Amino acid sequence: MITRLSISNLAIIEKAEVDFAPGLNVLTGETGSGKSVIMGAIGLALGARSDASSVRDGEENSRIEAEFEVGEKRDLVNSVLSDAGLPNCEDGELIIRRVLSGSGAGKVWVNDSRTTLTTLKNLARVLVDIHGARANQSLLEESFQRHTLDKSAKIDLEEYSKAWRELAAKRSEIDSLLSSTASEDELDLLRYQVGELEAARLTIEDDEIEERHAAAAHAEEIVEIASSIADVLGGDNGVAERLISLQPKFNRLKKYFKESDDWANEAEDATIKIQELSRAIADAMTKIDADPAELEELDARLSIINRLKRKYLKNGENTVEALLAVLSAKRERLDSIEGFDVKLAQLRKAESAALETVKKVGAKLSKERSMAGEKLSRLVTRQLRDLGFLKAKFYVDFEKTEPTSGGCEKVCYMFEPNLGESAKPLAEIASSGEIARVMLALKSVLALNDGADTVIFDEIDANVGGEVARQVGEKMRLIGSKRQVIAITHLPQSAVFASRHLVVSKSVVGGRTLTAIKEVVDKERVKEIARMLGGEASMPIVGEHAKELLASAAKK
Repeated sequence: MITRLSISNLAIIEKAEVDFAPGLNVLTGETGSGKSVIMGAIGLALGARSDASSVRDGEENSRIEAEFEVGEKRDLVNSVLSDAGLPNCEDGELIIRRVLSGSGAGKVWVNDSRTTLTTLKNLARVLVDIHGARANQSLLEESFQRHTLDKSAKIDLEEYSKAWRELAAKRSEIDSLLSSTASEDELDLLRYQVGELEAARLTIEDDEIEERHAAAAHAEEIVEIASSIADVLGGDNGVAERLISLQPKFNRLKKYFKESDDWANEAEDATIKIQELSRAIADAMTKIDADPAELEELDARLSIINRLKRKYLKNGENTVEALLAVLSAKRERLDSIEGFDVKLAQLRKAESAALETVKKVGAKLSKERSMAGEKLSRLVTRQLRDLGFLKAKFYVDFEKTEPTSGGCEKVCYMFEPNLGESAKPLAEIASSGEIARVMLALKSVLALNDGADTVIFDEIDANVGGEVARQVGEKMRLIGSKRQVIAITHLPQSAVFASRHLVVSKSVVGGRTLTAIKEVVDKERVKEIARMLGGEASMPIVGEHAKELLASAAKK
């Protein structure tokens, strides 16, 4: 549950701190006093989106800090923290800090470790269930009705979801295959291109064809020039012999000049290298063949390769390796097209098997939902009795459908507000006040059976009044006996059931609007209830009415 909330420089709140207690915590105050800002701060602490306008005018940033006691949710909280790479919450206390910057950037910490908004949102699913009057419309959506039904019975959807994902994957493969179907013209072209490239019998060694062709085309010139070089280096009276002839002179010189010994060694090394180079050139020349037939063959081969490069290569590519890659891609595409019927038949068979699995698992899920629907109908109807619908009936109806990601049926909440009237889908007959009460009844069932440690109601009692408002307050207190409840209300009939009553007020100091939060008890609380009744505690009738409301709530 939330134990403390600290706010700095958020909207009209310069600085505020509030402690929350177990049970029903009610926030009241004049319209515009800042109650919604407080609820917004809780949302921000739990990962809600923000913008620079949230920062109080004239300030660089806003700061929200929320402390939680995780209690029996410790394992779930630690699982979220572990997935985010954060230390476990060993002592049962979780502290979330979020700083919003006027420049748009922001930072988030959980127990002093930096983290992300995703982590906060994942923690929110475990810790807090936030519900407001605007969210009542979600009750009319089939997806919400299906979700709350599953949640009420703790139905595990993993088996069905896995089966559905496998079916969806097969259908996606079929769609991809069908979309890749080629025309006869494309098929003919691919066959021709693959045939042409394969006929060339390309190998990676063909990348040397230009070099070999150049050597063959200029064989005589190459031999002539290379031979003259070899003669100069190693022939009669060549460089090597001339260096050898210098050795006696080096030997005489080193008798009188020691450094000349190094010269002699270097000259000997140079002689050996020149002799090796001369032999290498001579050996290479023996491999050069000026055979016109070979030149003609190389010329024809080079012509084929260059033509294929011009035809199939783009973006500056000019290698046989690139041509081989083109051949591989076209052959793969051709094999895929020519094997289309076989591949499609295989996928259709796999799809059929996956669909049967979905239907089988879906039938099991439908049975669980049917049982859950009967139980939820009884529990919600009982809660509605407490909220003034003495003759109303609520039940869950199912319509069989083709399998979808959510199951094999549509879930529809049916409502019969008065005896003798036929039941219809809730969306067709419920007024806004009726929607609020049905939602509260549903939330009561979920909260009392299993749910987040903290339930937040933001004006859940909107559009109701009088005796119904009192019943709403009593119901929130009942939920508060099992879960911490934080509620904003404008109705005194609801507020009197609070175990902790917090008043939000605003004032103007130095030309700036400031918001304050304080707990009210005894006379101060009577005064606030009187204000909510439309008067003041000093007015005898209003003051007595406020006291009566508080006394009546205390007895229940």
